[in-house]
Amino acid sequence: MGVGPGDPDLMTIKAARILRQVSCICVPRGREEGSSLALSIIEGVVDLSGKDIVEAYFPMKKTRSDAADDELPERWNETAANILKRLEKGIDVAFITIGDPTIYSTFFYLYDRLMDLKPDIFIDIIPGVSSITAAAARSGISLGLADEKIAIIPAAYAGDLGRVLSEFDTVVLMKVNRVFDTVSRYLTEAGLAESAVYISKAGMREEAVIRGLGAVRKEDLSYFSLIIARRQARG
Repeated sequence: MGVGPGDPDLMTIKAARILRQVSCICVPRGREEGSSLALSIIEGVVDLSGKDIVEAYFPMKKTRSDAADDELPERWNETAANILKRLEKGIDVAFITIGDPTIYSTFFYLYDRLMDLKPDIFIDIIPGVSSITAAAARSGISLGLADEKIAIIPAAYAGDLGRVLSEFDTVVLMKVNRVFDTVSRYLTEAGLAESAVYISKAGMREEAVIRGLGAVRKEDLSYFSLIIARRQARG
């Protein structure tokens, strides 16, 4: 289930209700020795006393291009086995993920493994507020009106960003911290850098909304970041 981008108040009522009901919560972590952002979000809403917390370590890698790397599939298989072990005992398990589980989430890699191992399994996918919509709301930006087209792209996989910027009215670039200079150059060439908005850690305490890419400093760059570039609405 999605638990939102960071602010516990953005968790849905349904997500909170289910988390209070289940006795087991599966918690993803991007670093083996680190803490879970998703867990810190639900701690502000749900009493976790007495609950079985299953930690799942998923290294932050470019999943498709790293398909030959055995570590990720091994981690997903390990987590799937831990979940199935509990389900076979009649224990319901909630897998939490930041944002929404259907938008660039590791959840669906786990989902596929669970379905392969047990095709008759029941999985209820609970949507959550995504960082995309949270960032747009905090910036006061409409992502799309009338017949406008929207593109959502992981910045590291942008490919021909110039073409995308010319074909779509709004372009959302996810996780831009490592490729900020490249993205900024494309947006400058398209005449969109000054009007683009950089949002870091949307919904979190450290949230930052910066208008105009020229105002973004190196220390402002974060893994949890995105840029919204929008052409002037046609009147």
